[in-house]
Amino acid sequence: MLTVAIQAGGESRRMGQDKGLVSFLGKPLILHVMRRLEPIADEVIVTTNRPQDYQFLGVPLYPDLVPGRGALGGLFTALSAAQQPLVAVVACDMPFVCADLLAAQRDALRDQQADIAIPRLEGGLEPFHAVYRRETCLPHIQTAMQADKWRVDAWFSRVKLCFFSKDQVLTYAPDLLCFSNVNTPDELATAEQIARQRGDE
Repeated sequence: MLTVAIQAGGESRRMGQDKGLVSFLGKPLILHVMRRLEPIADEVIVTTNRPQDYQFLGVPLYPDLVPGRGALGGLFTALSAAQQPLVAVVACDMPFVCADLLAAQRDALRDQQADIAIPRLEGGLEPFHAVYRRETCLPHIQTAMQADKWRVDAWFSRVKLCFFSKDQVLTYAPDLLCFSNVNTPDELATAEQIARQRGDE
């Protein structure tokens, strides 16, 4: 029922190297993310324009179907490649991504017959810790791209959204770290320190 799609297509300019491949607790960060999410996944895929660098993961790898379209293009590729009807889309640089929250989003999407289950906090929506219904979302993403839209949420008004409030998110991720990205070496070091304190593997 659920494909977990990990986006590994960023430029990583501030990190100075591919964020998915930086060492986190002694292994590539993307592998850490994948291991956290495997328990809820019927399929794991990775979207990347450097598939040769990620072959060690042993999962299907997909380059952008429409190159140069940024995050929206990556989302289009992820949903196009997924073999399951529901797709959890996350970024490769989120070391505290929360499988329990994504599982709850999956269940809410199914129960409410929604098209996207997405956290909504004070800072806005979290489209890369969200679950999408492949069949209904793909045509709207494609239309948005054809209209030269770039924002990931450019098409959200055309589908049914199931929002997860901050209080709902806190039930599964009390520290809200699940949405944190590591963009610099300092942020990576801080995240590793937190992970060790939490006893993450």
